[in-house]
Amino acid sequence: MSFLETMLARAKADKQTIVLPEGNDPRTLEAAEKLIAHDACNVIVLGNEEELKAGGRELRGVRIIDPETSDLREKFATRLYELRKHKGMTPEDALDKISDVLYFGVMMVKCGEADGMVSGACHSTGDVLRPCLQILKTAPGVKLASSFFVMVVPDCEYGQNGTFIFSDCGLEVQPDDEALAHIAVNSARSWKSLMGTEPAVAMLSHSSKGSARNDDANKVVRAVEIAHELDPSLELDGELQLDAAIVPSVGESKAPGSRVTGHANVLIFPDLDAGNIGYKLVQRLAKAEAYGPITQGLAAPVNDLSRGCTADDIVGVVAITCVQAQAVK
Repeated sequence: MSFLETMLARAKADKQTIVLPEGNDPRTLEAAEKLIAHDACNVIVLGNEEELKAGGRELRGVRIIDPETSDLREKFATRLYELRKHKGMTPEDALDKISDVLYFGVMMVKCGEADGMVSGACHSTGDVLRPCLQILKTAPGVKLASSFFVMVVPDCEYGQNGTFIFSDCGLEVQPDDEALAHIAVNSARSWKSLMGTEPAVAMLSHSSKGSARNDDANKVVRAVEIAHELDPSLELDGELQLDAAIVPSVGESKAPGSRVTGHANVLIFPDLDAGNIGYKLVQRLAKAEAYGPITQGLAAPVNDLSRGCTADDIVGVVAITCVQAQAVK
């Protein structure tokens, strides 16, 4: 089975409830119908039912909730006020926020009305993640939230049959050495949860094992040391150039004896510039499937989408969100 087929099968085996706030986006409605056809999850779409069905979509099997008229408004506003009053939020502010589909969707997850949320087809990453960080916060024992993409490269001999995790490509702009170490450890755990196999983590740089000496390379070296302290069991190495990480012959030449070189499946980029550019290069030039950005480290799964996503991309991210929700439970 393909990666997407595997995720859909796992989602179907233990159905979760996922809220899609962007009911005003046609791609969201198309994805909702496909998810119902796959019987992958219970789907909630936010919006005005009459408006959503005006284009001729039946949305059979989809639960539609209008945040402006829902019976949940008062309950959510009260809970939001309690959560944010220490930051100066008033009851009136809370009720106003609940009209925002993103805040309403996150409150559905917080209050147990949904197991996860997927958004971002027509909202920025900042808009999607702001209510998550304010309301859900990070999971117990997790220092920071970060993100990753699952990259599935066709006809590729590297990684796990062409499948990789790239991190962080969507959230942490300039992680320091400690943050980079936490991103690596969390990404390894995400790989194990999603793929069911052992991660091989390469912390990437323009340098391999001291071939260059400067502040940027040194940051990655320190991050490797911290990551080993956080989880000594991890198969993790760095600093490594990309070719050394995934090509066996190059890895043997540039970093002989490393347990990671030549077969890395989790690639940790030193900053958001590198990660974002890297995943888009692979997506566009290698025609890879790119699922994400998937958020890791939150108390409950809420995932972002690229604003250039297709309905099929949304289906894939929802399936991953279902698997994450199963793991939380």
